[in-house]
Amino acid sequence: MGSRIFGRLVLTAVVLLLAISAMIPIKDRPFESYLFDQVAQDQKTAFEQLVARAKEQQDDEGKQKALLVALRDLGEIEQIDYSKFFPQIKVHDIKNLRTRNNILLQELLRSSKGKLKLGLDLKGGISVTLRAEDKIIEENGAMVKKEKNLNQAINILSERINGLGIAEAIVRAKGADRIEIQIPGASTKDDPEIINMVKKPAKLEFRLVHTTLHPSSGVETPVGYEIKVLEDEDKTTGELVRYPYFVKIKPETDGSIIKRARASQSQYGAPEVLMEFTKEGSDKFAAITKRIADENLRRGGRPGQLAIVLDGKLYSAPTVQNEIAGGNAQITGNFTTREAEELANVLNNPLEFELVIEEQSEIGPTLAEEAASQSIQAGLYGVGAVVVFMIFFYGISGIIAVISIAVNVIIVLGTLAMFGATMSLPSIAALVITAGTAVDGNILIMERMREELNAGKSVKTALYAAFDKAFSTIVDANLTTLIIGVILMWMGIGPIKGFGVTLTIGVISSMFSVLVLSRGLTELLVHFDITHKLLLVKFTNKFKFDYMKYRKAAFGIGWAIVIAGVVAFGFKFDRMFGVDFTGGDEVVMSFNKDHKIEIASIDDLNSRMNLGEITVTYQKPIGSEVEEMKLQTPPKQSDKTIRALVQTFPQADLKVISKSEIGPSVGNEIATYTLYSMVLALAGILLYIAFRFEWGYGVGAVVSTVFDILTAIGIFVIYGGQFSSPMVAAVLMIVGYSINDTIVVFDRIREELKMNPTMSLYDVINLATNHVLVRSILTSSTTLASSLALYFFGTGIIKDFAFVFSMGIITGTFSSIYIAAPVFYWYHKGNRRHVEETHDILPSYEWQSGSKASKKQ
Repeated sequence: MGSRIFGRLVLTAVVLLLAISAMIPIKDRPFESYLFDQVAQDQKTAFEQLVARAKEQQDDEGKQKALLVALRDLGEIEQIDYSKFFPQIKVHDIKNLRTRNNILLQELLRSSKGKLKLGLDLKGGISVTLRAEDKIIEENGAMVKKEKNLNQAINILSERINGLGIAEAIVRAKGADRIEIQIPGASTKDDPEIINMVKKPAKLEFRLVHTTLHPSSGVETPVGYEIKVLEDEDKTTGELVRYPYFVKIKPETDGSIIKRARASQSQYGAPEVLMEFTKEGSDKFAAITKRIADENLRRGGRPGQLAIVLDGKLYSAPTVQNEIAGGNAQITGNFTTREAEELANVLNNPLEFELVIEEQSEIGPTLAEEAASQSIQAGLYGVGAVVVFMIFFYGISGIIAVISIAVNVIIVLGTLAMFGATMSLPSIAALVITAGTAVDGNILIMERMREELNAGKSVKTALYAAFDKAFSTIVDANLTTLIIGVILMWMGIGPIKGFGVTLTIGVISSMFSVLVLSRGLTELLVHFDITHKLLLVKFTNKFKFDYMKYRKAAFGIGWAIVIAGVVAFGFKFDRMFGVDFTGGDEVVMSFNKDHKIEIASIDDLNSRMNLGEITVTYQKPIGSEVEEMKLQTPPKQSDKTIRALVQTFPQADLKVISKSEIGPSVGNEIATYTLYSMVLALAGILLYIAFRFEWGYGVGAVVSTVFDILTAIGIFVIYGGQFSSPMVAAVLMIVGYSINDTIVVFDRIREELKMNPTMSLYDVINLATNHVLVRSILTSSTTLASSLALYFFGTGIIKDFAFVFSMGIITGTFSSIYIAAPVFYWYHKGNRRHVEETHDILPSYEWQSGSKASKKQ
């Protein structure tokens, strides 16, 4: 076996094993049972007794504490060292017992979680309602109430959650003074402090420490000062030492001087937070420290200190010897690396007012279990159809393609797990695109092989020629899709960012699986002369249809459909956007647990009565085992929906517990960033194609992509659909699919221009389109089969999602032939000489001679 073949297969095996190992374990394991699985054998009995005592602990409200918190508190009270129960976790070098236990328990919690994180739509998570406390400030000598800015708080909380690595959470207004947060895959039973670290005000203050007085018996607190206690860790024993100080009540400055904060480590390896000041903040901090240093010189006593106080707690009180003008400072204290990261995160996004937890619930998936299971089944039908088709049509080569696609999906999932990304419907949409590009890459190569074999070449020669000729097309198609993914990952927010991350990883994985694995396996077959069934169905591509003859009619019909869609969108604008974009009503209802209503039954009721977009989830308030129904409806539609449910399901004994208005989950910021990222992606595609090909190709690609987006949306509007956040993912899928199809056509046009130097531009476009017709039909058919399976067998939002993408597949194939190619033709005025003036390689004609052969015509 050749070294190149062996190297490709070994490289694939290594990457595949890394991806699989990154996904294990796939599912979450219950924290308690995981602890018992990990505890040392000789400590099991003692640990069981500890857990039993921990379970007896209650919080301030008389409820049982979460196990992690109970164990942590019990360890601190009884000075228990948990590292002896879990010696495999290397924390023995951490001196402080509390810190050591905290790090160990958090590591065990993290390890118990599945590596593949699922979003709210697929798994559910926790829902918390926070109430904004009024802020009282002094204004002109009077105490007045400051109006709360909920929108600002929502943006800050979103940034904090993103900073914690929690992807695709929902943060939105609820009523006039409350904020609802939904965090996917989280559980307050296992990690009860997740909300506390999100809602911290992060009120940072820099205060002066009294220079001469120190708290001790008989010393009264000076006027204008208060006692603050600094807890620090003894570097030798690890024990906590308490240092009391008289700290001035009025701060010298606050956290507004900070530009950026980040977690780091001190010279002793202890976690700390580094702060970078703004320009004005740096000047202000320099002035404060200069004043302290000057006071030191004047007094001739011990150096003055500057207290760093966060949310009323003294974190550090460094001495000030000289003016600090470097624009940086640090916060040290007795906290873990995670606590330092959380502290830096909240300092970067400070809140102006206090948020109080009002409600906490464990929620089920927003995508109904029935819808999820049916959609998975539908997806399997689509995948099965693709597998059967590929094997029937391409024989052994089809089997290789199927193996390549499967490996591609595993690599994408493993990489997502490795980086802690969240899988939700938009992420699955991006995964479908990457599988589609992998199918397309294999079909491109196999069709090229068919051409070479029909030309009379040997199998081995045809193989290498096919990969060489398809290489540039595959790279160009994937790199343009990669531009989209990178820009969405950079500019996107929430689910859009998740789509971009998955798409970016998927594009790279697709190129690897096609160009490395598929080639390695095919070369292996050729090496062992297993080639008689390499391509099962044999035929010669003799298509000679005159596509350009109908370009004007097709172009006009296509844009007429776009105009019809735009008109329909205008007429239906007020009804086009769902709760995700407009907000709506949220109702929490109790019900008879023996007659729980299936979500599918509510969907059926909705389809009969046309109640509008309804989202139903079931939740359990924290500390309660009583399940509740949460119902989200369009604005002012909740009463009508409640009446319909009560009348249709009287045995459920539905009763309203609470009713409130909710804001959109796709806020203006997400919508704006999505629009910006789309425009930037199209600009990036235009520039790449113009650089890689020339401007005419770039203009054609952008126009056809815009056409595909508008057509799919227009047909969806005429069809009667309503936009929700998953529809954004469907539109993004269309962009990725459309540009991939267009690049294949353009790459063949460029090749035929070089291969046929005397042929007119009109005939070159026709020839190129006929050559790629089989590939276009096969790729579209396989992708469309998966999408239609989701449409016919899926339920709920999955049907709308599949409908939009199916339209995108059809329009993408149409636009590559009748929008992109004609725009390219008209851009160059139908003259190939105009193309050659800017083309990357100018052909040499037989009628040219001497130096003229190198000149542009």
